[in-house]
Amino acid sequence: MNWDYHAPWWALGGHVQTMASALWANTGPNLAWQRERWDTPDGDFIDVDSLSGQAGQACWVMFHGLEGSSGSHYIRACAQLAQHAGWHVVVPHFRGCGGEVNRLPRAYHSGDHAEIDWILRRLRLTYNRLHVSGVSLGGNALLRWAQEMGHQASQVVRSLAAVCAPIDLAASGHAMGKGVNRWTYTPMFLRTMKQRAHLMWQRHPGVFDLAQMQKARTLYAFDNAFTAPLHGFRSTEDYWQRASAKPRLKEIACPSLLIHARNDPFVPAHSWPQADQVGTSVALCQTETGGHVGFLSGTPPGQFNALPECLMQWWKLNP
Repeated sequence: MNWDYHAPWWALGGHVQTMASALWANTGPNLAWQRERWDTPDGDFIDVDSLSGQAGQACWVMFHGLEGSSGSHYIRACAQLAQHAGWHVVVPHFRGCGGEVNRLPRAYHSGDHAEIDWILRRLRLTYNRLHVSGVSLGGNALLRWAQEMGHQASQVVRSLAAVCAPIDLAASGHAMGKGVNRWTYTPMFLRTMKQRAHLMWQRHPGVFDLAQMQKARTLYAFDNAFTAPLHGFRSTEDYWQRASAKPRLKEIACPSLLIHARNDPFVPAHSWPQADQVGTSVALCQTETGGHVGFLSGTPPGQFNALPECLMQWWKLNP
């Protein structure tokens, strides 16, 4: 699918496009989310926010990125457009991202396809047509779900889209540990991740090395101390290798769109998939600009995010 996106003249570079969109993008009035708490199959819970649409309309399911929520700028922008079109909207929060620490010693991670599977199957019982987007971490996890499901994925969803997904976790993880990324974005992510990890340790002492987690200054170190041991991986390397979607993109059989921007500071262009690395059901949309889920349009201070219109166009190609 072709998307002729170009960042506005004033948004120079991937960092500006990433930060300006997150901090100042205009997503309209506040949304009247309805929250439900769902018990998980293993005895934990997740929080799910939703907006009701018109009877008979499709449902847009939105999986957020690392430390995201229904309040994330890209979720709000997409939800505004979906509501305007009369669609239903559902935003499942990964464990711990709904504002309350979970019961079990388990969090979320980039390859959490089992979590996505039971969520989508439950939603399919209510909605006849599901279109599903995943942003960043949520995009990689969504692709991993599609790989595990193969042809069965189309029995659950009509189409899916992964936006700025780090499909090569090692490439993105090392990029986050260098230069500007290490001193800006990484501390921002680690601040809330460490807070939640410490609360979990207070409930479940000894499930991971608290001192090593607290000393972590990179995502690599945090994953080695917390994410990997908590979710059954031997190390960061094992986690990044097994959870990355890139090696198995040819196994995806449902209509899938992968969007990447060349100046994304989190996802290096050399880690993108090439046309011969994906199956016929996968469409690649690779723009020159956009940053990490930036995709700004308009002029400041009233700029908007252009991503929702692109995704809605993709959904309409796969009704």
